[in-house]
Amino acid sequence: MSGIGRIAALGAVVGAIVLVAVVLFSSGGGYEVSARFENSSQLVTGNIVSTAGNTIGTIDAIELTDDGQAEVTFKITDADYTPLRQGTTAIIRQASLSGIASRYIDLTLPGGADDENPAIADGGSIAVRQTNSAVDLDAVFNTLDPVARVAIQDFFKGSEKMLHGQGKEANRGLRYLNPALSTSTRLLREVNRDTPVLETFLQDSAELVTVLAERRDDVSALIGNLNSTTRALGGQKVALAEAISRLPDFMRASNTTFVNLRSTLNELDPLVAATKPVVSKSGSGNDLQELLPELRKFTSNAKPTIRDLRRIVQHPGPENDLVDLTNSFPPLANIALDRRPRTVSPGGTSFRVNKGKPVDGAFPETARALNDSSDIIAFGRPYAPALLGWFDDFSTTGAGNDALGGISRAHTYFNATGAGGVPINLTSLGLDFGNPIINATINATLLPVLQGAGLVEPGATLIENRELLENGLGQKILETGQYFRCPGSGEAPAPDGSNVLSAAEQRKVDCKEEDRSVGDLP
Repeated sequence: MSGIGRIAALGAVVGAIVLVAVVLFSSGGGYEVSARFENSSQLVTGNIVSTAGNTIGTIDAIELTDDGQAEVTFKITDADYTPLRQGTTAIIRQASLSGIASRYIDLTLPGGADDENPAIADGGSIAVRQTNSAVDLDAVFNTLDPVARVAIQDFFKGSEKMLHGQGKEANRGLRYLNPALSTSTRLLREVNRDTPVLETFLQDSAELVTVLAERRDDVSALIGNLNSTTRALGGQKVALAEAISRLPDFMRASNTTFVNLRSTLNELDPLVAATKPVVSKSGSGNDLQELLPELRKFTSNAKPTIRDLRRIVQHPGPENDLVDLTNSFPPLANIALDRRPRTVSPGGTSFRVNKGKPVDGAFPETARALNDSSDIIAFGRPYAPALLGWFDDFSTTGAGNDALGGISRAHTYFNATGAGGVPINLTSLGLDFGNPIINATINATLLPVLQGAGLVEPGATLIENRELLENGLGQKILETGQYFRCPGSGEAPAPDGSNVLSAAEQRKVDCKEEDRSVGDLP
C-alpha cells in the first residue's frame, strides 16, 4: 500500500473512533433530570431508567456531592414521559440478585391533573426526600448477629433434612410455582400501577397502628370486653338464632317505619327551625345551653330520690312494697262495672243491699246519678251568679266594664218596716239640710234617683223641693212584694232581651219578670 493509502486508512479509523465517542458520550440534546440519593447503590452510567416496567431513559453521570450524597443525572429518551412532574419519586432497584451492577432507577409518576403538579424543567432535580436507595443483600446479612447467622444456617440444614427423600413431592409442588409466580406478577403489577394509592394506604395504616399502639390499654380492654360479649352470645345461641330468624320480618317492618319517618322528619323541620334560636342564643338566660348543665345537676341530685322510689315501688321480700299493696286491693273492675247482688257487713252484721236485687257497679250508678241530677243542676244554674255574689261579702257579683272603663253597681235598700206604703218623712230624721255637706250628699245620692223617676225637674236641687222632704218619698219610687225574682233580675233588661227569661223558662225556675229589681230607667 502506498503512503497515501496508509494515511487515508488511518484517517478513516480515527474518524470512526470520533463518531463512536460522539454517539456514546454526547448528550444528544435530550431532556435531562438529576436526582439525589443517600448512596448510588452500585449504579453505573448506562443503567436504565424505567417506570411501570417500561424503559424510558438511561443514566448519564454519577457524581459525589459536598455533603456525601450521590447526584445521578439521567436522560429521558421517551417523549411520552417528558417533562416529569413535581412529586415524582425515584427508587434504585435490583434487576436480579445474580449481577453486581444490575441496578436501575424506577420512577413513580404522580397522579392527578397536570395543573396540580407543575413540570420539572430541563436540568431540574428531584430532592433526596423523594428518593430511596437499594438495600444490598450483604447489608442485610451485616445486620445479623452471630446467633442469628447460626440460626439461619440451621434453618437451611433443617430444610435439607426435611426435603431428603421427598424429591418427587417437591418437584410436583414446584410444578405449580410458575403459575403462582405468574399470578403474583400480575397482582404486583396491578399494585404497582396504583403505587401512590398504595403508599397513601401504607402511610395511613402506619398512623393507625401508631394511634392503636398509644391506646394499647384501651384496645386491650376492648378486646377483653369483646371476648366476654362473644362468650355471652355463645351461651345464648338458641335465643340468638331465634332473633336472627325474626330479623327479616323486623327489617321489613323497619323499612316501612323508616319510610314513614322520612315524611315525619319533613314535618319536624318547622319545629327544628323554631328551636334554633333557643339552642344557639347564648346569654339570654332561657336557652338550652344554660338549661342542660342545670338539668345535669338536677339529675345528679335526683338519684337518691329515684333510688328510694324504686325501693318503695318494688323491693325483694313479701308484702313490703307498693306492688304488694296494689295486689292486696280488691279488684277495681268488679267494684266499678260488675252487676251482682251486694252484701255488706257493717259492724259484723251482714245484710243485703237493695233487698237482694242485683245492683250496678260504681261507674254505672254514678252515671245514672249524674243524669238524674241534671234537672236539679239546670234549676240552680241561673242562680249561680246571685249565689256567688251572696258569698262575696253578701253583695251582688261585683263590677263590670263599659266604654268608659270599670263600673260597679249598688242597690239602695230601705227598712222593711218603713217601706210598707207609709211615706217616709226625711225631715223627721233630724238632718240639718242647712249643712252644706249634708245638702251636697243628698243631692249627689238621692237626687239622681228622683230625677230619673220624674219626681224632680232636671237641674233642680232637692232642697228646692221642700215638699218631698216633708211629705216623704212614698210608693212612687219603691217596689214592694217582689218575692219571685228571676235570675239576673238585678240588672236592667238588655235591649236584645238576652237577660229576660221566656214564659216557659220562668215557669221552670218559678219566677216572675215583673219582680225585676231594676226597672227601665233612662
